[in-house]
Amino acid sequence: MIRRAMPMLMLACATESAEATAEIECASEPVVTWENMGEGLMIENCQSCHASTSLNRNGAPDAVIFDTRADVITFRSRILAVTAPETRTMPPSLALSDDDRHLLEVWLECWE
Repeated sequence: MIRRAMPMLMLACATESAEATAEIECASEPVVTWENMGEGLMIENCQSCHASTSLNRNGAPDAVIFDTRADVITFRSRILAVTAPETRTMPPSLALSDDDRHLLEVWLECWE
């Protein structure tokens, strides 16, 4: 009995695990780069607090700067964590659209 149930149990666990960790299919996503999206998104949504020249960082850590592509890549995992739909805390205004948030994720996960 257990031997017959085991494959079904393994299949159920695999399906549940795949759904819980839905990954981006990079090959089916648009090519998103610093030049065609990243820089503009950072300027519009992040650099008011995270630019090296920002006069009022509103509590943003001094070391967290998004002036260049390399700066953003350095903080990639933190950016993804604070902009994810489930844990979204940035930008504080939450003005980043779902489409832009998705493109940010695609860029940082697939094309950085």
